Amino acid sequence: MFECKRCGSCCRNLDKNEIYKDLDRGDGICIYLKENECTIYENRPLLCRIDESYDYFFSQTMTKEEYYKLNKEACKRLRKLEE
Repeated sequence: MFECKRCGSCCRNLDKNEIYKDLDRGDGICIYLKENECTIYENRPLLCRIDESYDYFFSQTMTKEEYYKLNKEACKRLRKLEE
């Protein structure tokens, strides 16, 4: 299972990736993020579910380890943008 730090950086930088445009409230922040918590966490979109996204979209093109590494790197870059 992907170890999320629950920092919210991915939810505050949706404007960095076109695939999240439907969740962007217009300023790069997710419409479902309130006080750094996802208000629909149990029912969040597939794209917001790292492990399930791997199974559905990426399992045929890379290993889970490679996928986790890419996600960790992206997370690190997003957190750095907020420093």
